[in-house]
Amino acid sequence: MLDRLNGIVKAIRITADARLGLILAGSVLVLDQVSKWLVLDRLAFSPPGCLDFQRADALARSGMVNNCGHIEVSPVFDLTMVWNKGVSFGLLGADGMLGRFLLVGFSVIVALALLAGLLSLGPFKAVRRWQAIAFGLIIGGALGNAVDRALYGAVADFLNFSDMMFPWVFNIADVGINLGVAAILIDVFIFDREKRPTKM
Repeated sequence: MLDRLNGIVKAIRITADARLGLILAGSVLVLDQVSKWLVLDRLAFSPPGCLDFQRADALARSGMVNNCGHIEVSPVFDLTMVWNKGVSFGLLGADGMLGRFLLVGFSVIVALALLAGLLSLGPFKAVRRWQAIAFGLIIGGALGNAVDRALYGAVADFLNFSDMMFPWVFNIADVGINLGVAAILIDVFIFDREKRPTKM
């Protein structure tokens, strides 16, 4: 067992790109959790009854009051408290304890697999800078939302650009995940293509 652990430790390579990915992961996670603390604790955007209202189905909501916080910051941006039962931008909603912990487990597994990739372990190694950036952003976002789901059974979303015809309310973890996916696409379609030999 010790030999195997020593082998894993020796295989870990923390390159400059891996450090960048780790810094991004930590930054997204900290910014996400601090912003949620400000909204939930300092602004008290989720008083008693708000989470119950957001988690209720449409029929149950008809007899409830929505007391969740809302501040109109500008003509294009509001702070609006929404508890999201799904993944990023409300996709793949999960009700009940089993669905909640499956999503937490999935998020943690994704984060660990990408962390292993940053450290040059496992099948998904980050071999280019854009991959390390992508992995770091997704790790931070996945863990940020997993913390909410484990603590509350739903994810705290509050950034609202619906006045700009963007219908989803989201948080900093969602931004990290989506920027990470964009970085993967940039890497695949630009940097990976540059490395491929041209056909004669």
